Amino acid sequence: MKEKLKQKIKMWAICGVLILTACVGVSKVVTVTNTVNGKELPIYSVETEEKKVALSFDAAWGNEDTQQILDILKEHDIHVTFFMTGEWVENFPEDVKKIQAAGHDLANHSENHKNMSQLNDDDCQQELLKVHEKVKKLTGTDMELFRPPYGDYDNEVIRNAASCGYYTIQWDVDSLDWKDYGVDSIIKTVTEHKNLRNGSIILMHNGAKYTAEALPKVIECLKEKGYEIVPISQLIYKESYHLDVTGRQIKD
Repeated sequence: MKEKLKQKIKMWAICGVLILTACVGVSKVVTVTNTVNGKELPIYSVETEEKKVALSFDAAWGNEDTQQILDILKEHDIHVTFFMTGEWVENFPEDVKKIQAAGHDLANHSENHKNMSQLNDDDCQQELLKVHEKVKKLTGTDMELFRPPYGDYDNEVIRNAASCGYYTIQWDVDSLDWKDYGVDSIIKTVTEHKNLRNGSIILMHNGAKYTAEALPKVIECLKEKGYEIVPISQLIYKESYHLDVTGRQIKD
């Protein structure tokens, strides 16, 4: 067992890319390195001259406001990214289909919303693959964006996600909508956030108490500031990039 571990470590050191054993059932492996000062980082934001930001929703529990959120997004003619757990996909398959039909990103938030850094390689990959296969069976989509539950990750989580064909995504603007501080708090937190700039990734949640009510004004304020709102898949670079120490993605 120790010898196998040594071989893995040697392989990572030589290759300098994010490859472990290839996951079964995925069509690709992400091979761009996210290593910064010896540590693997997810993508927190993107360096771009274009005035674009990405809006994302984590879907792990209820769906009481999902249709309302979709209606608001349609009304404002924008597309976003939904990170979904396997349980959410299983409980609300029609909502998954609606999200896809509306042209939004379908993305992976793990099967069971566990702390991924506490799992071994096999369990970590299964957390990704189980929900991946559910979504593929339901919609035909091969997801490629992954957000770790609780924002919890380590080097192994990033490497395992890459071996399963996933770009690991965090955020640099947190709406804090899950704290239920109210509509005005969400609007102010997002639109006046110190990190808000070109290439920001904004975190929100469906199922939070005030999110749907705050969403129209958040969108309007971002547009007034000149930002185009896009899905994460249209914001990030998929190849020929590196990250700085803050996880900001920079085109090579």
